[in-house]
Amino acid sequence: MEAFQGARLYWRFFFRELFFLMTCSFSSVFSRLAAGLLAGASLAALAAPAEAGTSRPVRWNTGGAVWTTTSSEFKTFLTTGEVTDRALDAGINNSGWTAEEIQEGMTKTYAVDIIGVSRFLYSDDGVKFLKDQTRSYFPYWKMKSTSVVALRSAIIADSIDGEISSASIMAELPVDFRLADTCGTYDGMQNVCAPDKCEGDAQCTSLLSWYVFLPACVQANSVLPEPAARPAYVAPARPLW
Repeated sequence: MEAFQGARLYWRFFFRELFFLMTCSFSSVFSRLAAGLLAGASLAALAAPAEAGTSRPVRWNTGGAVWTTTSSEFKTFLTTGEVTDRALDAGINNSGWTAEEIQEGMTKTYAVDIIGVSRFLYSDDGVKFLKDQTRSYFPYWKMKSTSVVALRSAIIADSIDGEISSASIMAELPVDFRLADTCGTYDGMQNVCAPDKCEGDAQCTSLLSWYVFLPACVQANSVLPEPAARPAYVAPARPLW
């Protein structure tokens, strides 16, 4: 069953990429197809029940207790501003931001190119970034062993349409994620990717603040270099005879 679900997601990404192949220039066809297949391969490699759009994107794990905020509860908050879950309410209160600021920050979109995103996240620097960004927030069951693969697959899946946001990255998480604060092993803190832009411990370590900054950091690190200018055409000299 697990292998079947992984294969299903692999082909889901494959066919979504085919749509882009029909709308992009021929010179980028193979690069975009490869990027899409890498996203599908990431999901297939999770070796766990994986369905993009997990219904439990945040499970707040403190000691032996676990509180779950579902995707529908996040959706209600992000679309209407109404908080219907006590754990989410606590997360907002401990984020260092107001509820309105979290709502705005998590729904803000950033333009990206899937090729640049894939190149970055599969590079050595990208893997280091993903490991740093999953300090205490990682898959519920496989934990750190699949944290890089799971977060990378969500970001790449979200980038397929040319835009990413905190909310849509969360929506693409392939498995349940937990924020772990477990008696010294994990401290429940995240490494916000722009430490020079946050103020105070809450903004620089909380999960929701981490989500607000994540897409901006991915965008900044995945910018593709400008294509080299094509040399001007010079007509061959005409013979004198």
